[in-house]
Order: sequence, then structure tokens, then C-alpha cells
Amino acid sequence: MHRSRLCALVIDCNTDNLSAGASFWSHALGKKLDPSDDPANNKYVSLKTREDEMIILLQRVDHPSRVHLDMETDDVEAEVARLEKLGAKKLEKIKTWWVMEAPTGHRFCVVRPQRGELPASANQWE
Repeated sequence: MHRSRLCALVIDCNTDNLSAGASFWSHALGKKLDPSDDPANNKYVSLKTREDEMIILLQRVDHPSRVHLDMETDDVEAEVARLEKLGAKKLEKIKTWWVMEAPTGHRFCVVRPQRGELPASANQWE
């Protein structure tokens, strides 16, 4: 048995100026930038969210700008297998996570837990 849940909204930004994108989304969503992130030098920038909210992350990318979701799980390989049975395709393994594509063409990632242990409210799968 493993558990999973939706954990993050990732804003993929095809830009050389992640600072401008981070400033826009910070103001648009009413969220402060994580002060430990430097948009000028980092590939990732986080917006500050509460523990009961999804993580919001900006990511500098080489592909066209889009938004994708991250699903966190306590067993990445089991969750990937479950999603493949539902029709998703594995596209690329990066470090410890998988980039996948839903049957609808939407990209998403299956990642390890992002804020510590998954809560009891996470989905449980056989």
C-alpha cells in the first residue's frame, strides 16, 4: 500500500528573467517570494504558502511556458505504476522523480513528499 496527493502547482517559465515572472506571480496571487530563493540565480523560486495550501513554484524551463502539477507520494515507483495503469505515460526520470503525461496530454510530475511525511488525509492505494 502507498499514499499520494496533489501537492504543487508549478509555473514553467521559458524566460531569461525569472525575477520578472516571480514578481508578477507573487503580486497576482498575493504571495510573498520565499526569501531564501534568488530568482536571478536559481532555476526554481517558491512563493510562500501556508501548510494547508498547495506549494506554488516557478521553474525556469527550455520548453514553452505552461503550468503543471506535482503529485507527492511515499512510493514513487508504485504511484507511477498506478498512473500508468490509468493511461499515463512515463516521459523522463529526473533525479528522484518522474515527468509523466496524462492521456489528455497534460504533463505532471510524481515526486517524493515535499513537506515531510504525508498526512493521514492523503489518498491510500492498494
